[in-house]
Amino acid sequence: MDTAPTTLRSGQVATEAGVNPQTLRYYERRGLIAEPTRSPGGHRLYPSETVMLLRIIKAAQRLGFTLDEVAELIDAGGIGLSRDTGLHARAEQKLADVERRIADLGVIRDTLRQALDAGCDDLTTCASASGCPLPFTDITH
Repeated sequence: MDTAPTTLRSGQVATEAGVNPQTLRYYERRGLIAEPTRSPGGHRLYPSETVMLLRIIKAAQRLGFTLDEVAELIDAGGIGLSRDTGLHARAEQKLADVERRIADLGVIRDTLRQALDAGCDDLTTCASASGCPLPFTDITH
């Protein structure tokens, strides 16, 4: 016989999911997790499935999804939408975004290395020097 509780208090949920109780309440306010029932003593009682939901939210955040995107993914997953509206399509979009950011960071890294190699120590002096590697002319208004 399974004696595991079907509901957990907020501290138990937070500990098992690896979040703090404030995060739990924040996710509740954001609508990522359902408002819990209350015990006769006023304690929040969450369904045990909340632990897995919190783990899913944290995993999606580690993959770069914002909480708004996580909310959409949770909603899409819950009603069986097509592959074009769920994780697959959104993961492809997120991957493309990550690859763009990596490329941008590579350019920044290379430019900073060039500035260090050129001995740039002062922005004003470097901006007026010929051959300055910093992108002063690339700035658009």
